[in-house]
Amino acid sequence: MKLLLIAESREGKLLGGSYELVAFAEALGAESSMFLVGSDGDLPQYDGTLYLADSAVAGEYNPDGHKALILDVIAKENPDMIAFCHSSYGWDLAPRIAFALKAAQVSEVVEVVDTTLVVPVCNSKLRREVKAGTEKTVVTIQAGAFGLAEDPAGAPTIENITGEAAGQIEFTGFEQAESGGVDLGKASVIVSAGRGVGKPENIAMVAELAKALGGEYGASRPVVDSEWVEHNRQVGTTGQTVAPKLYVACGISGAIQHLAGMKKSEFIIAINTDKDAPIGEVADVLVVADLKQFVPTLTEKIGSL
Repeated sequence: MKLLLIAESREGKLLGGSYELVAFAEALGAESSMFLVGSDGDLPQYDGTLYLADSAVAGEYNPDGHKALILDVIAKENPDMIAFCHSSYGWDLAPRIAFALKAAQVSEVVEVVDTTLVVPVCNSKLRREVKAGTEKTVVTIQAGAFGLAEDPAGAPTIENITGEAAGQIEFTGFEQAESGGVDLGKASVIVSAGRGVGKPENIAMVAELAKALGGEYGASRPVVDSEWVEHNRQVGTTGQTVAPKLYVACGISGAIQHLAGMKKSEFIIAINTDKDAPIGEVADVLVVADLKQFVPTLTEKIGSL
């Protein structure tokens, strides 16, 4: 199997998700080449052919131009699969490429079983195996699902590519999002609430435990989507990525989108009634208990110390 990996760069800096594409190729046991619109000042550590387009010419965001460049590389490399990160860049370009190739698209791949792609369903409570019926397949991989066993290494063989930069969209630049509310990235202790807390009134007990531990409270996406907690406390791929000394997950099942945002925490405690919850795979300690009973008791014990 042969893959074309679509790496990402922003303002001349290679994005870390590009290495997750390399890990995905390794999981498939496939040979790969890479495409990047970026700068020769920050190239991936990668042993393989890198098709490099200068972002100063091709544009940081130019879907028509980038699509044309990628299709040219596909014609040359003839890959079986074209892999994007499951990011705003990937969401935009992957369906354009799939449509142009008349190829199947598989979005949000989280695992590979042999050579079969695995994607989440039912709000990540279940997973299903998917195999495309077309000659080529376009995929996006979920952030945090694939990681290299060792630090990136290697030096690519560069093939500079150029093409028509004109497109229907005029890119004017990136704008930094306004920061507001709590910055969980600075907290050394985070206690997060998941769907398992049951109802919005129970967020208070999670906040009390966080306070007793001298930390902040956070939440998973379903809790934020339910408007039980404000968005600036969300942990995960669509929220904040954190790495505190202690992370306590209360009633969080462990969807890959959440794990990607907190799995680098130094010590992880998970409280869940389900002993087989995916969060247990990354937790240092898994407490199988009803959090509505356990959390208030733990808070009381800590407060009495």
